[in-house]
Amino acid sequence: MGLLSDPNRRRALISMLTRLNAPICVVCYFAGVAWFMGLAFEPFTLRTYMSENAMGSTMVEERFPAGERALATGREFAAHKKKVGGMPVDWLVKNMQDRGLEVFTQSFSRTLPFPDENKERYIVKGTNVYGILRAPRAPRTEALVLSAPCSPGDNNNQAVGLLLGLAQYFRNQIYWAKDIIFLVNEHDLIGMQAWLEGYHHTNTTGMSWSPLQGRGGSIQAALSLELSSDVITSLDLVLEGLNGQLPNLDLANLFYAFCQKIGVLCTIQGKLQRNDWDSVSGYNHAVQTMMLMVMKQASGRPWGDHGLFLRYHIEAATIKGVNSFRQYKTDATTIGRLLEGMYRKLNNLLERLHQSYFFYLMPSLSHFVSIGYYMPAFGLLAVILLLRALDLWVQLNTPPSTTEDGVADIDQQSSPGVLSVLTPLVISHLTGVALYALPIRFQETAVEHFPVSETEAVVLTAIAIYTAGLALPHNTHRLLSGEGTEQGWRVLKLVAVLYLAVLLGCTALINFSLGFILALTLVPLAAFVTPHVPKVLSAFILVILSPACTLLFSVFFFQELQDMPVSFQDGWLLYLSVISQGILDHSLYGSLVYPLIALLVYPCWLLFWNILFWK
Repeated sequence: MGLLSDPNRRRALISMLTRLNAPICVVCYFAGVAWFMGLAFEPFTLRTYMSENAMGSTMVEERFPAGERALATGREFAAHKKKVGGMPVDWLVKNMQDRGLEVFTQSFSRTLPFPDENKERYIVKGTNVYGILRAPRAPRTEALVLSAPCSPGDNNNQAVGLLLGLAQYFRNQIYWAKDIIFLVNEHDLIGMQAWLEGYHHTNTTGMSWSPLQGRGGSIQAALSLELSSDVITSLDLVLEGLNGQLPNLDLANLFYAFCQKIGVLCTIQGKLQRNDWDSVSGYNHAVQTMMLMVMKQASGRPWGDHGLFLRYHIEAATIKGVNSFRQYKTDATTIGRLLEGMYRKLNNLLERLHQSYFFYLMPSLSHFVSIGYYMPAFGLLAVILLLRALDLWVQLNTPPSTTEDGVADIDQQSSPGVLSVLTPLVISHLTGVALYALPIRFQETAVEHFPVSETEAVVLTAIAIYTAGLALPHNTHRLLSGEGTEQGWRVLKLVAVLYLAVLLGCTALINFSLGFILALTLVPLAAFVTPHVPKVLSAFILVILSPACTLLFSVFFFQELQDMPVSFQDGWLLYLSVISQGILDHSLYGSLVYPLIALLVYPCWLLFWNILFWK
């Protein structure tokens, strides 16, 4: 405290920080990147452990015997699905009733803002079927959910068969203290969104659905099952949900514990755990696994039906069966016993899962990185913005230099007008509003005048507005106040740097992965851009580090991480698909990534673009 309270020492500290501002910023940037890359090194991570006492032991005896019968039911389901050309609602209702469940249906419909070309749908109509197994030993105030999406073609038929087999087996047990809801939802995420909105009496997306006639208790946890083969080699755990939300870490720990007990190969991000962490290949494997989680979380989209449960504070995950080239095979009976064990442990919960972490990264299923370990990496990047803001503040408060005859420099002495700083701010954000609102509204006009589909019209309109925005804020201060002053761009940059610091800080608290990726690209340009740097080279660097190019690089990087590299042409088509999917996810499920980029990140980037061309 004495250092800051003493005026002389405070001036000396500020002088040192401004004199060494650039070297300190460079060191902080590389230290932040190095810190983040070191998180995947196993000695720097924590071993997973069960925090919830009610689930601390896996000493339950799993007796589910009907794996083959479940597969036969799945084949029967597939035949009826093929016969009716969709979800066999009547067949499902009859089978659930035969198993002693209270069975209900829910119809729903949704008109998409523009056609989803990936799944070839525009007007979506469907029916969800769910059966409730009432708890025989409790007042029925809590519930668990087991869901299986009814996927097109031959996908996920085995999951529905196993769900019905578990329903029949669970019905004969007397130890259930929670209602268990068995749900088969149509049209994947759209059907799940309709069911969750109906269950919780909310409508946040404008979807039409019929009210639910039957409800269980408050849902404590949920698992979504995806199986598309009679025999699998491993089970993959999917955790990433809407807007980067993650379930409580104890749910992942429970899955891993039962996989270890029963002897099932388990993966995360499709990657098996390796024991050679001290080798270069082992470290690369851990980095690849962690980066896949970062990229998926940053996308903000739900990577399974479980992702929509997290919005309602319901801990959920998707268990996906993988049938690969590995010789190790697991049958449906073993998978059923694993699910039985997990649900028996969840049945013991006296309160919601809350004792373990909600913010974490996982380089493997046995190790995790907590928020206290990865936040310093972001903090080292964010401190660069504060140092640059301090430097600008000192420059603005430094007395103007005088000439030999004692006259102050007029350009340095003149203070910027409010409008000269406010105008770029307003125009940049109006451009962001146009980028957010106009692509969907103008799709019909674009289709009428150009030979493109509705989806292409939305994406190309968004790209056109994004590109046109580069010219709108350019020297906008001249519109109202003539030539810009030297002090003017410093004030604008001070506002932009502080704006970016607050924006990235708030984003990282909600979705660390998205905030960190944006910080990696936006912090360097915010630090170096001034009107006095070479224009052509600096403009090229700003475009390369812009949000759009960051997304383009992320598409190629994600494909590389999945060991599925693509050519530039295929990558560009995938990039356009990612843009359309991001807009759809916002309209259908409430994903916040697209409005965040359009309304806040892009306008902030335009401020730095305006500073570069300040005259």
